Amino acid sequence: MGDNSGSRGSDWTFLTNHARVLLAIARDPGVRLRDVAAVCGLTERTVQAIVSDLEEAGYLTRSRAEDARRNRYTIASGSPFRHPAEAGHEIAGLLRLLVEPQAEADRSAPRRARN
Repeated sequence: MGDNSGSRGSDWTFLTNHARVLLAIARDPGVRLRDVAAVCGLTERTVQAIVSDLEEAGYLTRSRAEDARRNRYTIASGSPFRHPAEAGHEIAGLLRLLVEPQAEADRSAPRRARN
């Protein structure tokens, strides 16, 4: 079967924009939404709407950071996925899979550089 380079198969991805935004926030709970937008390839307005969706659905809460200038986000990792096909699974598994390996790499990078 072969060539998957056709236009039909080239535009889709496994994760939704909501998942990407949630993962970006999980990696840095004090991140600015403009930085999330840049990482996710979205407009800042789209990211703001997604954060509002996630907050409204109970996946995250927004509070003021200690500097009182930025927002800080807390993710409710025990929240279930919304689609019936993933019923019974919490988003914690997705966060472990896609956030923690990055955090591990970030922590071990200075050690590798010293060796």
